[in-house]
Amino acid sequence: MLEKLKMNQKLSPQQYKEALPRVQVRLREMEFEIFKQKVPVLCVFEGWDAAGKGGAIKRVTELLDPRGFTVSSYAAPNGDEKTHHYLWRFWRNLPRTGHLAIFDRSYYGRVLVERVEGFCAENEWQRSYREINEFESHQDSFGMVICKFWLHITREEQLRRFKGREFDPFRSYKLTDEDWRNRAKWNLYRNAVEDMLAHTSTPYAPWTVVEANDKLFARVKVVRTIVERIEQRLN
Repeated sequence: MLEKLKMNQKLSPQQYKEALPRVQVRLREMEFEIFKQKVPVLCVFEGWDAAGKGGAIKRVTELLDPRGFTVSSYAAPNGDEKTHHYLWRFWRNLPRTGHLAIFDRSYYGRVLVERVEGFCAENEWQRSYREINEFESHQDSFGMVICKFWLHITREEQLRRFKGREFDPFRSYKLTDEDWRNRAKWNLYRNAVEDMLAHTSTPYAPWTVVEANDKLFARVKVVRTIVERIEQRLN
């Protein structure tokens, strides 16, 4: 699936300047509409390191009323999180009716990093495809709109961005030894991503794969997709 993507899609700065505000304003209108109709919305962001998840999330929330959304970022579980089922910590941050919640990384770590790094047994991550589909089915039955994004970049583009961060004093903190270790396992992660997309893209919670080599194109596609998914549910 990933190999078939057209990774040369891009927007010029002028196209971006015209397109982004239009979809952002429409998303703000949708924010007030989901509040009135008591519809919860969940946006899940996954992607390669340096794929632009943070930048995309910033553009999603830029014009929104801060009372209407939350952003939750997830790293490795710790403390009480380790003593519960892996989905437990995500339940607590699901959106209530009329609100939008954004997950920067998510429960999909179970079938990505935990699978590749051996943090769980094979039978555990294999079982997780069914558990995640059922979990999302429960939210869909509750009336939730679920938008899931995989931000995809090429290996060459990731290296270019890593190098850019390495020598930028304002962004070097974003680049860690773990990023380089993950990059060395690119093929293992790619296989995990392909399996994730194949097993967990459902009619009620489909994956949107975003061609993110061009950040401008990716940001507009993300915001537009959220708008379209909300409009589809409200109509």
